Amino acid sequence: MTSQPDNLMLVYLRRIDGKVDRLGDDVRELKGRMAAVEENSAGVHRRIDRVELRIERIEHSLDLADAPH
Repeated sequence: MTSQPDNLMLVYLRRIDGKVDRLGDDVRELKGRMAAVEENSAGVHRRIDRVELRIERIEHSLDLADAPH
């Protein structure tokens, strides 16, 4: 009879181990996807910065820029 509780405990431990492995895989996938989102966000910010600079140059060349404070 002693082997049954041990076997039951092993069954539960194996289930927990499998779930932890799946969670680890999910976290790795999410980290990769988050890194891609961060890279894309940085690219968008760089493009916005360039557009702002171009607008400032256009405003300056058309004398539309505000006077410095």
